[in-house]
Amino acid sequence: AMRHLPYFCRGEVVKGFGRGSKELGIPTANFSEQVVESFPSDISTGIYYGWACVGNGDVHKMVLSIGWNPFYKNIKKSVETHIIHTFKEDFYGEILSIVITGYIRPEKNFDSLEALISAIQEDIEEAKRQLDLPEHLKLKEDNFFHLPERKMLNNH
Repeated sequence: AMRHLPYFCRGEVVKGFGRGSKELGIPTANFSEQVVESFPSDISTGIYYGWACVGNGDVHKMVLSIGWNPFYKNIKKSVETHIIHTFKEDFYGEILSIVITGYIRPEKNFDSLEALISAIQEDIEEAKRQLDLPEHLKLKEDNFFHLPERKMLNNH
């Protein structure tokens, strides 16, 4: 899982399945299919952590899941980012820049919504701990997160 890390990625935030916020209380940002398809095909599915930035905003800790969506009969991989920060409003259409710095665990199935939610909460705590380590912390300051203003305008 670590061979491709840190992995830098940027793309537009699109509407996902609407499950994260509603059922789990854990909002996630979804990348478009093109961005997901640009990921290395051999990157392991599972839960990762790293840094995320919306538009030219601040850089926040995040947890990311790379996985198969049973809804699509396992042909489409989805990449969902949960930014560990409370945003006042949705940011569909914004550019999300992420750096994936580490791997937490493989994908797994859960017997209940409660079990899933508690696993995600544990993933979030683990991500917070890992991202405070100097080798991960330094990526928060990476130039990748400083989008030139001009670039932003071209994307709209």
